Amino acid sequence: MTEHHQITNQNQEDDRINLLEEHFASLVKNQGINCALLGVESLEGDFKWAGAHGSANLEGEPMQPDTPFWIASVTKLYIASTILKLFEDERIDLDANMTAYLPPDLIKGIHHMPEGEDHTDKITIRNLLSHSSGLPDFLEESPEGEASMLDQILGGNDREFSFEEVMSLIRNHIPAYFPPQPQDRKKKKIRYSDTNYQILIEIIKTITGQSLPEAFAEIVYEPIGLSETFHPGTRSEKITEEAAVVWSGDQPLDVPKAMCSFGDLNSTVGEMNEFMRGLIRGKFFAHSATWELMQSDFNTFGFSFDPSPTSPTWPIEYGLGLMRIEMPRVFSLFNPVPAVFGHTGVSGSWLFYCPELDLILSGTVNQVAAAALPFRFIPRLLGDRRWRSINKS
Repeated sequence: MTEHHQITNQNQEDDRINLLEEHFASLVKNQGINCALLGVESLEGDFKWAGAHGSANLEGEPMQPDTPFWIASVTKLYIASTILKLFEDERIDLDANMTAYLPPDLIKGIHHMPEGEDHTDKITIRNLLSHSSGLPDFLEESPEGEASMLDQILGGNDREFSFEEVMSLIRNHIPAYFPPQPQDRKKKKIRYSDTNYQILIEIIKTITGQSLPEAFAEIVYEPIGLSETFHPGTRSEKITEEAAVVWSGDQPLDVPKAMCSFGDLNSTVGEMNEFMRGLIRGKFFAHSATWELMQSDFNTFGFSFDPSPTSPTWPIEYGLGLMRIEMPRVFSLFNPVPAVFGHTGVSGSWLFYCPELDLILSGTVNQVAAAALPFRFIPRLLGDRRWRSINKS
């Protein structure tokens, strides 16, 4: 490499770092953000940068770039990948009814419309992956006159809950949103529901005969080489750090029992980026067609008037366990925002890949009151015009 090229590459890297530091500084200025992490890497891994802000715990220990944190619903990307790996291994049929993999009595009557019609036997694995089942969200919905389970937990009411309890709740008290969407329908109605992925977790456990941590260790961690990703309550001796404290408004969210019941992971920005790299570069799936399948059949969530939604809404799209954010041209006519795909979580966590800029981005603000913040921050960061001049240099 010539001296000129060396200087050019160094200048380009310095410009990238300056831009990331500027946007990270603006991120942590948001009200209620006590701690935050941002990890950005190129797909090939020749560029890596990470920023950390705030305290990891109530004792004031500083956040570090390798501090583990609760990734919340970014875990859905891992769950969906595991299901598709089982599909590759011919252990599951995506178009089979979920009753083929779970005891009928366990899920009987869970999809009932307000009019009384039952569609439980029409829900496929693909419906669950794509949020097109119409099943209600057991966390956000509740029997009339009662607080939702999510509100109770965020209010500090720590409690365990079982899969059987979740099924009983929606069977007896919460009607479905809409009928399961047929696969041959070009545009499908979708609505985000944690119930779909609780069922997928149970299917993984049934097919593998393992607990979810055991199944992930064998199917996900080992092929990609993850050693600092773990479920709450399962931290091994090799993992010395506790996950950073999560905040709910101005209060720490101290709900270890609920955290274990959710089935969501703790990880680091570095290992999240490595997981995304493994999906894209063929380190996880045996066939590229499986990764392409995961990115297929995107449908758009409905519009919400909630200024701070905890679930994704329009214009976010969803495939098979994968979100896609592609801003409509009418909103970015003079400054197009590059599209990204990945996932977010209720704690303001995210993992995305931007093909146009060839960047993997992961992070968190560890604040459930800021669940929607990634949907503003990521487009603002990647839509900065300076990226174009940096990539041209």
